[in-house]
Amino acid sequence: MNTGPAGVAQTDADALELFEHARGRLFGIAYRMLGSAADAEDVVQETWLRWQRCDRVSVREPDAFLAATATRIAINVLHSARVRRETYIGPWLPSPVDTAHDPTLGAERGEALRLATLLLMERLGPTERAAYVLREAFDYPYARIAEIVESTEVAARQLVSRARKHLQARDGRVVAASAHRRFFDAFLRAARSGDAAALEHLLARARRASTT
Repeated sequence: MNTGPAGVAQTDADALELFEHARGRLFGIAYRMLGSAADAEDVVQETWLRWQRCDRVSVREPDAFLAATATRIAINVLHSARVRRETYIGPWLPSPVDTAHDPTLGAERGEALRLATLLLMERLGPTERAAYVLREAFDYPYARIAEIVESTEVAARQLVSRARKHLQARDGRVVAASAHRRFFDAFLRAARSGDAAALEHLLARARRASTT
């Protein structure tokens, strides 16, 4: 590969080789942030287009430049109207990807889910958290949610609506590591098995404890 000082790409072929070398890492960055393989691929493609258009001679550290570009694009995606409509649920249940060729992506998905469940605990109280998780992640009907949180169906809808707003806030409560681990484990088992009974019990117990 014909590169100048500090690995600067001198030709289109060099630029392609540098990009292909970084592709896996760029996908991992985007996937960790977005939780969607399709969105991550879109970020990688847009990063490639910007890499083609930029003044590569002035780029002294291509890997750092590409990583920063992919990160900025992913941040823009997170703030897009489409993702806001999804109320950030994507990273909480990352879409499945084939990890055979890149085992680190399995770790990326686990880390995304770990951070998402921590965010739920930091920003939502037990009752809001129960209503939001059961509705958004597991599509529980509001009538069933009302039974679990011991409220009316109208109140359950209001809980979910308030939870969506509170998740946009920056402030949060301190969460004990042991409590987060229990929630994370129960959420993960429910997501994998499709049976949320244990998670439902944990959420209901936390809600009752908060009212005593």
